[in-house]
Formats: sequence, C-alpha cells, structure tokens
Amino acid sequence: MSSVVSQWSPLPPYYCWQVLIFLLYLSNVVSGQIRYSIPEEMKKGSLIGNVAQDLGLDLKRLRAGRARIVTGESIQYTELKTDKGILVVSERIDREQLCGDVTPCSFSFEMILENPMELHRVTVEIIDVNDHAPAFPNKGIHFEISESATVGSRFLLESAEDNDVGLNALQNYILNPNDNFILKQHANPDGSKYAEMFLQKPLDREEHPFLSLKLIAVDGGDPQRSGTVNIEITVLDVNDNAPVFNQSVYRAAVVENGPKGTYITTVNASDADRDTNGQITYSFSKLKGSIADIFVIDQNSGIISVSGQIDFEKDKKYEVRVEAKDQGGLTDSSKVVIEVIDVNDNAPVINVMSFSSPVSEDAPPGTTIAIINVKDADSERNGQITCSIDTNLPFKIKSSLTNYYNLITDSIFDREAVPEYNITITATDSGSPPLSSARTLHLRISDVNDNAPLFDKGPYFAYVTENNSPGMSIFTVSARDSDWNQNARISYLLEDTQISGSPVSSYISINSENGVLHAVRSFDYEQIKQLKLEVKAQDGGSPPLSSNVSFGSCSCRNVFRTEQKCL
Repeated sequence: MSSVVSQWSPLPPYYCWQVLIFLLYLSNVVSGQIRYSIPEEMKKGSLIGNVAQDLGLDLKRLRAGRARIVTGESIQYTELKTDKGILVVSERIDREQLCGDVTPCSFSFEMILENPMELHRVTVEIIDVNDHAPAFPNKGIHFEISESATVGSRFLLESAEDNDVGLNALQNYILNPNDNFILKQHANPDGSKYAEMFLQKPLDREEHPFLSLKLIAVDGGDPQRSGTVNIEITVLDVNDNAPVFNQSVYRAAVVENGPKGTYITTVNASDADRDTNGQITYSFSKLKGSIADIFVIDQNSGIISVSGQIDFEKDKKYEVRVEAKDQGGLTDSSKVVIEVIDVNDNAPVINVMSFSSPVSEDAPPGTTIAIINVKDADSERNGQITCSIDTNLPFKIKSSLTNYYNLITDSIFDREAVPEYNITITATDSGSPPLSSARTLHLRISDVNDNAPLFDKGPYFAYVTENNSPGMSIFTVSARDSDWNQNARISYLLEDTQISGSPVSSYISINSENGVLHAVRSFDYEQIKQLKLEVKAQDGGSPPLSSNVSFGSCSCRNVFRTEQKCL
C-alpha cells in the first residue's frame, strides 16, 4: 500500500477557513460488525435481526444514507428492510447445500451507508436442523470370506452419509448381535465415523455357508434418525492369510492444477498365500463427493494418480481409505493423506463498493471518496494483498476492515488547475511471481466559487461628443472569471454614485450581460464636462464574488475616441 508523508507549510489566508473545516472534520468511515445466529429452513420473511437497533442507527439515517447490502457471500438469502431497520430471510437456507461438512456454517456481507459513508459487516451463522437421516450408498454390502479367516481379521464396512453436522450428524454404528462378528468404530481426523467388522469366532462353511447381518447407522439428533443396510457374507473355502499393508498411513503431496496422470504415491500390501489366494487387488473404499473424480488407483500396482481437477482453494487436504483384497475375499485397509500444495494461480479481484464523483474542490484532506474491496482466492502469501496508487496523486489508500480499503483525499484541490483525475488502484499479491490487477476510477472535481471576476483593463476612460443621441454606445468593459458554470457567469452593474446631485443611472446605463455602456441622455459640454463612475463585475456564485473598475468620460465638441486612460 502506498504511503504518502504530508509536509505542512503556511497556507494563504483564503485557505484558512478550509483548514478550520478539516480540523473539525471526522472523515474516517465508521465501521462496525454484528453477528446473528438462525436455524436453517426458516420461512421467507423470518426475522434475522434488528440491524438499526444493533448498530445504533435510526430509521431516518438508514433511508437518508441509502442503506443497502453490497457484494458479499450468499447475499441472496437476506433482505434489508430499510423502512423497519430489520434483516429478514429472503430465500430458503439449506445449511447442507450452503456449507456441506464445514462447521460453523456462516456467510458474511457488508452493509453500506452514504453521506457520510459507513461500512458495517454482518455475519449470519446457520444452525443445523436434524433434517437428514444417515444413509448408506448401496442397498447391500457383500463379502466373500474364507472359512479359514483367522480370529481378529478385519473387514472395512461402507460408511453411511449424513448431511447434517455436529450432534445431528452420524454418531454411531450398531451391528445386530451374532456369533461370528463384532463391530469396532473409528473416527477420521475430520470427525467422520467409519466401522470395521472383526471376526471373533471362526467361520464354518459347512454349517453356515451364508450369513446375513444388519448394520444400523444412527445420528445424535432429537428425535434420532437412522439408516440400515444388509450385510451379506458368503463363506469360502480356505484362504489362510489376509493381505497386510506395509504402512498404516501413507502421506503424499500434490501440486494443485496437476495434469491428469500425475503420480501421487504407491500403496503396497503383501499376502503370504500362494497362487490366486495371494493375488491382491487395490481399490478405494467409499469415496465421498467429488473425490471419486479426482483420484484413481491402479488395481494391480497400487499406484495412485490424478484423474481430475485439483484446486487448493476448494480442498487443501484429502484423506482416502484404500483396500487390499485377495482372491479369497480377505481384506486389509489403510489410510492415504494427500496434501495439496498451493500455486499462485489467482490474481486479486478489485470491487468498487462505493464511489463519490464529483467531489467538491473545497473537500478537506481525509475525505473518503471510495470504498474498495479486494479478494484473492489463493492462500497464505499467495493470497496476501497489497493495494497501492500513484504517489504523485493527491490521494492515499487506507485499510479499514479486512480486505477493505478507503480511498481518501490527501490535499486540497484546485479545480481551476486540475479539473479531473484518473486514479488507478493496483492490487498485488505476495506470490512468486506476484500477480496483480488494476482498476481505474475517473474522479471529477466540482467547482467552488473561489475566484472573483477580473477586469481586462482599468481604469477606463472615454471621450464622447456633445449633443449625442440618447442610447448611444459609449464604451465596453470586459471581465473574466476562472471558475466554472454559474460561478463564472458575470453580470455588470453600476455602483450607486451621484453626478451633479443626480443618480449616475440618469446619465449612463450598462448592459448587465455584455458590459456595454450607453448614454441615457444627450450630453451638453457647457453643463457637464466629465463623468466619473464605478462599474462592478459580479459572478453568479453563492455567495457571489465581485470586483470594481473606475470609468471616466469627458464631453467634447466634435470629438469621439476611447482610451485606457485620460491623456
């Protein structure tokens, strides 16, 4: 972010009042943060919170400041009722659709007010409702297990899915009582549960060639929900040894955006049996969501590689379970943890949330003219953003809330010198190499009536022949004004003076628009030999500014000439 050091120097007297305003001006944008918690599935129009009350704002301020919700996350779910100062639900909110497994589930947005500018961040947390029961991906689970499987052999079971979170999510598995198997449950680092069957009593194919069990998955909601799947086991003849992985956990890393076929790691299991009973095939256990489209495992070699799009901004780490199975139906399982390495592949994005143009040329330093939001989808240094502007411009950019910047004035403007500015804001991340983006704002400076009209010459003098015709043009005065529009519109008038006891207007008139002086009467040299008067040029500002010039004329016999001064 650019840094500009201000050096104070004495100001001309006519700027003193502007400095006084600056000392009294509190130009920093007011900012605040509020947080609400609501359950999912609330009806449209349901109250989220009283924004006006919680921010200490009255309804008149909300309307006058054109309070509105600006770009944020999932703003379609909320609506600001400025007439009541409340925030309400505008669309059905499904926590599972909005956040998936992420907890806590929330979205944030900003509310902006103008004149003066205020920026407030609002966060809405969505509380889970137990509206999903655990469900298994398939109607049944099938195993082929040799009767020679040893006590303690493990059999990984397909996991149920529950889209709810917290206590409402899947909490427990229950296996119906039986003589041969017991159930053991485990938790992944992300909190999800999975289960394995352990053989506690040898199988006897001759007595029970088929076994049918029931697995129940239950959540912790109130009321409790559950899902059921049947486990069908075919008992095979003699396969003495189950496969065994050489590692209980495999760890690997892959760069995001890696092309299809990129090697990740190799898992390996061994089986002490011979021939077909010792032949091992590898597979993933049930993969959740999009993971099934991202990774592939070679069933013969155990090589895991990339098969889809890997995006660090979506998932920073993946955990999958792999299974080794011999031809006799015995299995072993292991876990693979894949870390995703971030690549700086996203440039910062600049959003202009509010921009005030034109700005008055008498705006004091520190006036906020724009609120900027910047975002970068990358992480860590790749997502750290610095904003800057050209240091030669009379502006500076200042951080406010996270990812928000205020563009403020840094000196006093002079519209007559510079009537407009092109301000380019550059956002650069800290990646290697860094990526950047730019946005240009066109700011116009509005005029303040700070220049009085100036006459081209002065004083003026004219010779007029006597016995002239009334209404005759005598002379033209001209003034100019450096201001703009109405502030530069000049009107000419005569100051009230007396000539031989009579008002000057009984002798001379002036066209207020073009400054042409006319004789009101016919002059008589024997009565009046010289006229002296003051002409005022006044602009159309509020309040108006003016300047005067002296004008003199002599009545002459048979003479007519004009000059800047009397010879």
